Amino acid sequence: MGPAELVQAAAMARRFYLEGKSKIQIAEEFGVSRFKVARVLETALERDLVRIEIRVPSELDAERSDALRARYGLRHAVVVESPADTPPAFGSQTPPDDAADPENLGEVAADLLGELVTEGDVLGLAWGRSTIHMAAALHHLPPCTVVQLTGVYDAGTADRGSVEAVRRAADVAGGEAHPIYAPMLLPDSATAEALRRQTGIARAFDYFDKVTVACVSIGSWEPGVSTVYDMLSEQEREHYASLGAAAEMSAHLFDAEGRRIGRDLGERCITVEADRLRRIPEVVAIAGGRRKADAIGAVLRSGLVTSLVTDTAAADHLLLETGPGPRPALDRADPDGA
Repeated sequence: MGPAELVQAAAMARRFYLEGKSKIQIAEEFGVSRFKVARVLETALERDLVRIEIRVPSELDAERSDALRARYGLRHAVVVESPADTPPAFGSQTPPDDAADPENLGEVAADLLGELVTEGDVLGLAWGRSTIHMAAALHHLPPCTVVQLTGVYDAGTADRGSVEAVRRAADVAGGEAHPIYAPMLLPDSATAEALRRQTGIARAFDYFDKVTVACVSIGSWEPGVSTVYDMLSEQEREHYASLGAAAEMSAHLFDAEGRRIGRDLGERCITVEADRLRRIPEVVAIAGGRRKADAIGAVLRSGLVTSLVTDTAAADHLLLETGPGPRPALDRADPDGA
């Protein structure tokens, strides 16, 4: 390109990329056809006269996020950088960052909820370390009601339970809080049913059908990364493992294909029913780490989740699967037909 062509290309590029003018407007200004403008702009890119950069915060991986969204038919997928590798603690074979969801997932999920929740929504929070981190990181939410979707892991430990997460989110939103003061797992279904009829718990359950955005955690079927697993006896763990348990979410168990198993466990739990969860328009799961990757894949196949916040370690494993990927979140398909 000669000097005159370079000057003209730079001027056209400035009009198009910086000033937002259309090709027709530029063509009229320079007295050429819009096809000529299109060729000049294309040449400007080819000759490196114009450079286009797509920049997101360094902790976000836009390419993996888009690939994961497309593969699983998710509405939103946000992948963050995994924590830097650190050596395991003395006597441990597991790096500390892979033992549980990285805390930065909760921070990113808090920002995502700030986008998804609108005034008048009903936000549902299930128990989980990641949802607790998310609630602690909340700085802004439109006015909304916040309801607890599950009982707590330890009803006597307030700083570990979703009660505090629900109250924190409601304080940020300036809305009503509907916590559940009950453990997640009960000794038998009769005790669980009696608790569900208690006034405060029944009031929270009445809100389940009104929830528009829910936030849940995912656990794999192993100690330390599944709340339900840790609450059960060894005999019960072996029983559900024999049924093919691969993942747990809100006290619901799934096999590797995303089919629900062990439904008798749900009868003993204070938790939102799977059918109600499937009817919630937006269900955001927060889970990461290589140890949870298979469990995340199982829950995505269940069709209960519409959006995911995860890290590169889990995303890379999920994207390694060959063949056409499952996309149940597009139509909230139920893999076991129930």
